[in-house]
Amino acid sequence: MSDFRSIVKAIFPSSLFEFYRTQKKKKRNVKLLSQKEKGHVFTKEFLVKNLQTIGIEKGDSLLVHSSLSKMGYLENGPDTLIDAMLEVIGTDGNLLMPSSPNALLQLDYIRNNQLFDVQNSPSKLGAITEVFRKRKGVLRSLNVTEPVCALGPNALYLTEGHFDELTPYTKKSPFYRLTEKNGKILYIGVTLANAGTSLHLLEDAVNFKYPVYFPEVFDVKIKDATGIIHEVKTKVHNPEFSRKRKCDELIPLFLKEQVCSKVKIANADSYLFDSKKMFDSMLKNYQEKGITMYTPNPSN
Repeated sequence: MSDFRSIVKAIFPSSLFEFYRTQKKKKRNVKLLSQKEKGHVFTKEFLVKNLQTIGIEKGDSLLVHSSLSKMGYLENGPDTLIDAMLEVIGTDGNLLMPSSPNALLQLDYIRNNQLFDVQNSPSKLGAITEVFRKRKGVLRSLNVTEPVCALGPNALYLTEGHFDELTPYTKKSPFYRLTEKNGKILYIGVTLANAGTSLHLLEDAVNFKYPVYFPEVFDVKIKDATGIIHEVKTKVHNPEFSRKRKCDELIPLFLKEQVCSKVKIANADSYLFDSKKMFDSMLKNYQEKGITMYTPNPSN
């Protein structure tokens, strides 16, 4: 089965997709309020123990993809989770979150948005990412389609190489530099099918045999934190190949190779990945067996 989110994006107009997202959000809010009224509330203290139990440690560099609604009702909303994660990784750790200003297809977004404002373009990847983006001290990478926010002693190194890269997943990207730090990736209430950004590292690391990028190179503008506007070039994913992704079909392989473990964060079914093991596994299985997110079972 192809990545459902990519199919929906490719088939339906952006206005209809946004309407669907809004209605879904309203239903989630009603459910969360019901949980609060019943006293089913998760505190920071609970989440600290929860994160420690699954293997998050002091000094970790942690990239987090998340769905707030899947967790249940948090005492102080997104801040409860962010505070808990920062406490667990400590002052020597680095917390990262994706903060793409785009919730639709990259091609549609780039055709209609020629300016990315690093300070003011909101994240469209959920409430937790947007609250984190606005935190004091958080740095955001200067990338039009896949900016990453980071907080910690290595935040500058993790984000600074992202500027002026033709594609977002190169060895200068936060996604790759996380592997250099032996970082971890936590998927809270989401899976690779709707948050598999790090899977794209393989595409930029080798002479990838599939045309996953749209042939046109786009001229775009980035407004940095000082107000200076930079003109850069970027490529975006080809929608024809985006709808062929079968990301979650890679999870059994990653579990078998001990790249990840299935965990629980509050009420959310989640996954914790070793970022370097994930990249090494993708590279090895591609070179030896032709396995990719587009061909998770190449023999078939």
